[in-house]
Amino acid sequence: MTQVDTGGANRRLAGILAADVVGYSAMVGKDEPGTLARVRTLRTDLVEPVATTHGGRLFKTTGDGFLIAFASAVQALRCAIAIQERLNSEPDGLRLRIGVHQGEVVADGDDLLGDGVIIAARLEPLAEPGGISISGRVREDAAGKMALEVDDLGTPELKNIATKVQVFRVRLGTAERPALPLPDKPSLVVLPFQNMSSDPEQEYFADGMVEEITTALSRVRAFFVIARNSSFAYKGKSPDVRQVGRELGVRYVLEGSVRKSGNRVRITGQLVDATTGAHVWADRFDGRLEDIFDLQDQITARVVGAIEPKIRRAEIERAQRKPTENLHAYDLFLRAADYARLVRLSVQDTETAVGLLRQAADLDPGFAMAYALMAEYLWGSAAQLRREPPDPMAIEAVRIARIALAMDGDDPEVLWRIAPAIASPGGRLDEGLAMVEKSLALSPNSAGALLAHARLLSYLGDTEAAIAQLQRATRLSPVDVRPWRAEFEYTMAHFIAGRYDLALEWSEKALRSMPGYLAVLRYKIASLGLLGRIEEGQLTVREILQAIPELTVGRARSHIEIGMNNVFKTPGFADTMCRGLRLAGLPE
Repeated sequence: MTQVDTGGANRRLAGILAADVVGYSAMVGKDEPGTLARVRTLRTDLVEPVATTHGGRLFKTTGDGFLIAFASAVQALRCAIAIQERLNSEPDGLRLRIGVHQGEVVADGDDLLGDGVIIAARLEPLAEPGGISISGRVREDAAGKMALEVDDLGTPELKNIATKVQVFRVRLGTAERPALPLPDKPSLVVLPFQNMSSDPEQEYFADGMVEEITTALSRVRAFFVIARNSSFAYKGKSPDVRQVGRELGVRYVLEGSVRKSGNRVRITGQLVDATTGAHVWADRFDGRLEDIFDLQDQITARVVGAIEPKIRRAEIERAQRKPTENLHAYDLFLRAADYARLVRLSVQDTETAVGLLRQAADLDPGFAMAYALMAEYLWGSAAQLRREPPDPMAIEAVRIARIALAMDGDDPEVLWRIAPAIASPGGRLDEGLAMVEKSLALSPNSAGALLAHARLLSYLGDTEAAIAQLQRATRLSPVDVRPWRAEFEYTMAHFIAGRYDLALEWSEKALRSMPGYLAVLRYKIASLGLLGRIEEGQLTVREILQAIPELTVGRARSHIEIGMNNVFKTPGFADTMCRGLRLAGLPE
């Protein structure tokens, strides 16, 4: 986390976010303990984690307010937007007013002082409930770095502030998403199951159950199934199924719960027609933990039968694939998958997740998905370019991918997860493409396979076909909880095609979704350099060098030519990338 202060009374420039709870005094008057508990939960579950993700530090909190400092105004504004969009999506949640300013501050222990703090606090009341007010300085700093629509409030008088401050209100995209058209085949989404166990640590188990059922259903070719990354955008919420159907463009919604107690597990499920709200099917499944895969099969088969009785039984049976019969190995696999979804692929994070997967593989030497996920994480971390190529993690990724392929070369999820490692550091683009194409033939509704296919098509230089696959993937996962994956693929495809303005636009989207994403930062820097936006490029170079001080143009070239075995088939790609990085100011 970026911290603004270094101790003492050092004065420096910072982005400051000041927020207050709307109607706090009235709520306290009606229910003081309940209100205080809600504000504490707001801080621990939303404000502080989102601030940390955007590089901020939470300073003192008053009863109804928060004060957060960032290294830049853009970080502060992105954090403010993320907080408000989350809160505004909750119909009965608390509402905040937020003011954002850039100014000088002095950190004094857990307190933050200075005119910048005072101005941010004065801007906050000018925001609407659920809205954001910013100073002209913040708007100027954000120009060219993020899409922003504002309303000019002029220079209103700010209490105890002598200088004139230009104030703007940020227009937030709070309108309801337009309804997506229904596909011409039975369409459904499996919403996150509710964890009914007394142990909150079992949340990963319920999430893993949803993932298994989604994967099984997506293998039925007659269905259109929304990817789990979009379905998990509704986790922790109680959305109206009709709204879910409109937003995702599906006819059916599968809801459920999992209760795990000792060696027993109970799964409940209900299928709802999202166009009418009518219940199509509901059932309860009780069994022993060692029979968990049979329970998954029962749910899958019953949902298939409820939606389309004429689907061939062979399709159902093919959907009933089990990753492992060893429950301890499966538990470790779910823990690794759950952990890795929440973190960036730093070296330490990768080692932790891979360690869990190695334990799973030791318990079940035939657990192909554990090896596939291991290869994906190892290659993903190596691609961040934290180490000089050839990165040992990349070499290990290829070795592990080959093990997974030998174990189960007919599992579509195994195939798409390992294909980039086979194609890139493995140096076999043709083989990687064949693997992804086989994956899609087996599981045509897999957003993950479509993203992997798009990447390999971009490597090949067929960027238009890559973008077509990306559009299919985003239709299958329209509200993905990890949108930066597709946004990165769009960035790369447009850059390879020479559309540097669009590459820059998509890179900024990806960085809003995942600040500090190093692979995206490289494309953003190169795009800025090639577009002649040198000053912005230099600022972004400084940002990436904070994460990788040893990064140079030479290392970037080495990554393309050695680390990735010259997988980019577009003539002159390495020269173009390096020229853009050099123009933006990356050291040789």
